[in-house]
Amino acid sequence: QALLLSISIYVALPLVAGYLSRKWIIKAKGEKWFKENFLHLLTPVSIIALLFTLILLFSFKGEIILTKPLTILWIAIPLFIQTNLIFFLTYGLAKLLKLNYGDAAPSALIGASNHFEVAIATAIMVFGISSGAALATVVGVLIEVPVMLMLVSVCKRTRHFF
Repeated sequence: QALLLSISIYVALPLVAGYLSRKWIIKAKGEKWFKENFLHLLTPVSIIALLFTLILLFSFKGEIILTKPLTILWIAIPLFIQTNLIFFLTYGLAKLLKLNYGDAAPSALIGASNHFEVAIATAIMVFGISSGAALATVVGVLIEVPVMLMLVSVCKRTRHFF
């Protein structure tokens, strides 16, 4: 029941709200205004909301991160392996399928991304902010950014393979 509530609040509700607001704004102001004006307003809002969530989580989990680095390492290792494995499998499969670089690189990066924003919300809703699941999502955020930047670098250096 908590999982369904979490999915409803963090996935379905924003999806429906986004769809309806897009339709309403385009009808009222036009598609050109929507793309050129409105979408530019949303970018900083989404970044600020994500940063606020991370600050809140790190404020609850900061002490554990600093005092138990080995625990953090044990959580980070499988996340690192999983992200790389999915990326390289997807990137290699894209090459075998003869996809162009413009499709292969984003596909592999999106596939490898763990979508920790949704994971954080779900972990907090289902298990609570003090749970190990919430800690794992915080560690995921800590390692996902540098790992994804590393994988972007791999894409750039291997562009000529496609």
